[in-house]
Amino acid sequence: MSPGALSSRRLTLADIADQRAYERERPEYRTRMLEARRRRRVALGTIVTVSFESRDTIRYQIQEMARAEKLTTDEDIQTELDTYNPLVPEPGQLCATLFLELTSDAQMQEWLPKLVGIERHVVLVLADGRAVRSAPEAQHATQLTRAHVTSAVHYLTFEVDARTRESLGTAPVTLVVDHPAYREEAVLSELTVRELLADVTD
Repeated sequence: MSPGALSSRRLTLADIADQRAYERERPEYRTRMLEARRRRRVALGTIVTVSFESRDTIRYQIQEMARAEKLTTDEDIQTELDTYNPLVPEPGQLCATLFLELTSDAQMQEWLPKLVGIERHVVLVLADGRAVRSAPEAQHATQLTRAHVTSAVHYLTFEVDARTRESLGTAPVTLVVDHPAYREEAVLSELTVRELLADVTD
């Protein structure tokens, strides 16, 4: 589905609470969302983390951004919706944010040139051998993809067909980075797999 296509899963202005209403719901909501993010976050070695997104995690991100930046107009909120709605997974799709956990200038100078193209080197490997490879999310790709140096953040999509969906619930499910300069893998927990199954299901 193209970034501008309509979808019942996409967030609208009506889904984003104003600041006073959000402050009332925030303590409980933030606790719940941090736990959901923990279940959806996968560490791959020492410097790569993949966080699978959902409608709820993207709503939380927009609410927190609006709170931090004091965004109050419909126009400002709509700009955030237009930016982040492509990361809400459609049925048959997974969306994720890839973070390069680089904490010093020396690390960035070493790894950002080495890891060019990493957004195409994340693979979901299922128990029956099926593999689903990541692609950069189209709307953000032109901003984050470079020929000689990569970004510390990438937005990924994984297209999951019906047969692959059936295999997703069978352990083990492994997330793999197969970039020539960085090879790591992690077996997903049962809790993480449940979250992904909810994402890809109609």
